[in-house]
Amino acid sequence: MRHHGPGSARAVRAALDAARPAVVLIEGPPEADALAPLAADPGLRPPVALLAHLVDEPARSAFWPFAAFSPEWTALRWAAAHEVPVRFIDLPAANSLAMRDEEEREPADGEGDGDGQEVREDDTPAQDAVRPGDAGSGDAGSGDAGSGDAGSGDAGSGDAGSGHADGDAAPAAVRIDPVAVLAETAGYDDPERWWEDVVEHRSGPAGEGAEAEGDAEPPYPFGAFAALAEAMTALRERYADGGHPQDAVREAHMRLCLRAAEKEFGPEAVAVVCGAWHVPALATRVPLATDRAALRGLPKAKTALTWVPWTHRRLARASGYGAGIESPGWYGHLFAAPDRPVERWLTKVAGLLREEDKHVSSAHVIEAVRLAETLAVMRGRPLAGLGETMDAVRSVMCEGSDVPLALVHDRLVVGDVLGEVPDSAPAMPLQRDLTRLQRALRLKPEALERTLELDLRKDNDVARSGLLHRLRLLGVDWGVPAASPGSTGTFRETWTLRWDPELAVRVAEAGIWGTTVLGAAEARASARAAEAKRLGEITALVEACLPAALSESLPHVMRALADLAALDTDVARLAEALPALVRTLRYGDVRGTDTGALTEVAAGLAERVFVGLPPACAGLDEEGAEAVRKHLDAVHGAVGLLADSLESGASKSGAAAGSSAVGDAPGEGSGTGSGVGSGSGAPAPVLPHDGLRRRWYGVLRRIAGRDSAAGVVRGRCARLLLDVGEWEQEEAARVMGLALSPGTAPAEAAAWIDGFVGGGAPGGGLLLVHDERLLGLVDEWLVRVPPAAFTDVLPLLRRTFSAYEPAVRRSLGELVRRGPGGGTRDGGGPGVSGTVPGFGTGLDEARAAAVVPVVLRLLGRAA
Repeated sequence: MRHHGPGSARAVRAALDAARPAVVLIEGPPEADALAPLAADPGLRPPVALLAHLVDEPARSAFWPFAAFSPEWTALRWAAAHEVPVRFIDLPAANSLAMRDEEEREPADGEGDGDGQEVREDDTPAQDAVRPGDAGSGDAGSGDAGSGDAGSGDAGSGDAGSGHADGDAAPAAVRIDPVAVLAETAGYDDPERWWEDVVEHRSGPAGEGAEAEGDAEPPYPFGAFAALAEAMTALRERYADGGHPQDAVREAHMRLCLRAAEKEFGPEAVAVVCGAWHVPALATRVPLATDRAALRGLPKAKTALTWVPWTHRRLARASGYGAGIESPGWYGHLFAAPDRPVERWLTKVAGLLREEDKHVSSAHVIEAVRLAETLAVMRGRPLAGLGETMDAVRSVMCEGSDVPLALVHDRLVVGDVLGEVPDSAPAMPLQRDLTRLQRALRLKPEALERTLELDLRKDNDVARSGLLHRLRLLGVDWGVPAASPGSTGTFRETWTLRWDPELAVRVAEAGIWGTTVLGAAEARASARAAEAKRLGEITALVEACLPAALSESLPHVMRALADLAALDTDVARLAEALPALVRTLRYGDVRGTDTGALTEVAAGLAERVFVGLPPACAGLDEEGAEAVRKHLDAVHGAVGLLADSLESGASKSGAAAGSSAVGDAPGEGSGTGSGVGSGSGAPAPVLPHDGLRRRWYGVLRRIAGRDSAAGVVRGRCARLLLDVGEWEQEEAARVMGLALSPGTAPAEAAAWIDGFVGGGAPGGGLLLVHDERLLGLVDEWLVRVPPAAFTDVLPLLRRTFSAYEPAVRRSLGELVRRGPGGGTRDGGGPGVSGTVPGFGTGLDEARAAAVVPVVLRLLGRAA
């Protein structure tokens, strides 16, 4: 059979009902035998997957996915319902994962490769390699077709999708896709279409509609299997292992398990559910010694297995799954609704489109059904398939547009169904704690991406935020922070949540740090602090620890931060670290976290930036100057936040210590020591909050007046001083006049302008619009630029002014055209007196007159 398909699953169920075996053997890792009884638990809802990982290295893992329409899952449920034992017979995961380590030099596409990529039941290391997108690869080809599931050897191999095996190619020289070969033989150019016509679109239970007179069940439910086995035998004779040499090892283990079952239960009482590609190998009698020799000396590792939730999207071939299928949602529908599948499917499509506010009536559904059935007849298909239904949806419901059709494909054809695993399934302690927290905080894992808004003034939302931040520290990115569109306050957080099956591997990997999410995050943070070698690493860790509320590890992190900050002499790194530290101070008020120690370190870091920044601004090239400009902006904002934090801390500390001299006492409790002077010495005193700002403004003045500093840096300092009110507009105009004087090189002057009003600085263009003198200085300088130098400065000026809003650019253009005083330069228009600086001329009566009739009509008055 094929690993994922409704027709295959129904055929397996019918065959098991007819054969009534005493034991069912399934292609899969034998370590999962103990997990098979969980298939009877109603809490285990597909899609699910068997996860195997190395005990000592959880990242080395593999998955064997099961959907409701997977034949193996059908066999598991049948065995559970009839109390028949189940045994998995593929190569043990202990061997396959160990083999993968040895063969990493040539990784196979379909394997788990350590990051939890699907392997499916037969995907053993190096075996399958099914490249997604290859013809016939995934599903059919890989195993699907009959064969293994996942990638590998199974169906032919999925891998290769090489697909149509060329008759001239040397047998087994390439990895073949058996379904593609059979489809080509039958005259089909699409292997998927052939397989669906022959197997998957068989409606109802296998054999339904073909019953003999009065018989309650099909006369021979094994006909399809016999035909497929015959076809695969011919292919194996032609192509040998089909380009999968590892299959010989797997099939040797399968035969050993089959022999043991036949010896225990009898040859007629054993049913084997496997990829069709393996049937000829299992039917061939090979000496016992040969099979044992094939397995001798295989590497082995200690593994652990469990059930984990899976998704339909991860079953899709587009996800990279070796045995993937094109339309898991469609297959799930065919399996769940064998009667009138087309009508039911198009009803689902109509419901989805209505949810998206598209007008779809019952008449649309009726016409779409008729069109799909007509297309099936015209194309010679036994039943309208996905192609016919999608064509009908496009024509009838989507009015020929592919845009809503893409939504149908994403939501229904593929889908985001997420399976569930019961509490009785074995799990690592960390996974159990995470499950407990998810239930307590009402955070249900979902495969569909969704946005979560958190109000940090609520205890439950604070706990949710803490959980998500701790998981990110552990590398489990279930939630990703997003921008909050409706609020800029610190009491709100926005997260984008989406649960991917691979996160189960990340949780297992994080289990080495502890048995609870909090304990593991604390241990991981402390370990990262001890390993940090760069200031940027430790500041990022501080940013992660505070919102995660890691009270036990935070002192270790802060100690490492102080040590690294004391030893780091690179001003650029210090300037980069300061904003990150100050940003974290916001969480003190919102989450009630004590940030006194962090404030000390940040204040001391600011002092070192103040001292080292002016010398660092000299002799910079263009790239270095641009980097310093960004540091200036970041530090400027950080100083404001830090001063506010110091002021808040001073007001809370009491009347005497608080209001005027936050940094007077360097001892503990003052919250003002720098904490970075030395590892063990007394912290350097920190200026009061107002003095911190004064000191920073003094630094900006020194840099703005240094001729050795780059023009873009000096211009940016001048702009920052103007914005905070340290410089009046007259002073800014004086400094600009000096910077744009004839003695200044045009390129340097253009860079000064870029620093002053460019670089995406907020309000840069409006400053020129509203300050006639500054605009006049820029205008006069531009006119004076020599022609030879104009082409050199033009790209920089274009970059500067192109960042402005279109309306600002239009206003500047109009002001420059009219010239000083409001008159026109070209004399083409009337001079206007009494202009308002920055707003051009007075009323343009001619343009206003054109609008008056429209306004009067809107007001209901006659023109």
